[in-house]
Amino acid sequence: MKIALISDIHANLPALEAVLEDIEIKKPDAIYCLGDLVGYAPWPNEVVNEIRKRGIPTIAGNYDKGIGLQSDDCGCAYKTDIDKSLGKVSISYTNSAIGENEREYLRTLPAHIRVEFNLSQDTFNVLLVHGSPRRINEYLFEDRDAKSMLRIMEQANADIMVFGHTHKPYHKVLSQEVDGETKYRHAINTGSVGKPKDGDKRACYAIVLIKDSTGFNISDSIKVEFVRVPYDIEKVARAIEKSQLPNEYADMLRKAY
Repeated sequence: MKIALISDIHANLPALEAVLEDIEIKKPDAIYCLGDLVGYAPWPNEVVNEIRKRGIPTIAGNYDKGIGLQSDDCGCAYKTDIDKSLGKVSISYTNSAIGENEREYLRTLPAHIRVEFNLSQDTFNVLLVHGSPRRINEYLFEDRDAKSMLRIMEQANADIMVFGHTHKPYHKVLSQEVDGETKYRHAINTGSVGKPKDGDKRACYAIVLIKDSTGFNISDSIKVEFVRVPYDIEKVARAIEKSQLPNEYADMLRKAY
């Protein structure tokens, strides 16, 4: 079972189109979206409708929730006063640009998706969330303590937990002793399609491969590939600069920070 996972598109239609074209070439068995369709770029309606047109199962991101509720708070953890002021402009712009049908769609997105695989060796629970199972806007960075990550996954009954929100991709294999045997869980951050923050400007998504031989006691039985897709970044940057959005968001795309 080959699964494509996308997240954090943030109204960047050219990036989404490039990623979907690449996904079509790779022919996965399923596609899921982990939310944050809108914010920071000028195509919120187009992105929502592209996802809906393709029938891609999608969960709500924190930005989707804010726009769905017509709130002035996106649930983002801005670090500086400048970032906060830029963020206010972005959510105000997105609230004014979003259509009512698109807003209703965002408002009714589910909080998470759970998929169970009954394999030859074990039953695997895959949990798709935006931030974490506990909070839609919790940041699970790669340096999260392994015990903390395992506790979150145990409480959520997740053998494989896939999430976004940080815009930085990674795959962590976490080991624990259960009844004298070593068991492995997998924490996977998909990165960001439309607003990468890891220094690589290309759009990012993940492909997860699950085989019938996948088992708890095999550390590398889950294969994860992070796919980077080039797209016309300058087209998006210029569109941001021509819009009412802050020009700083164009520079963020150019530098991927």
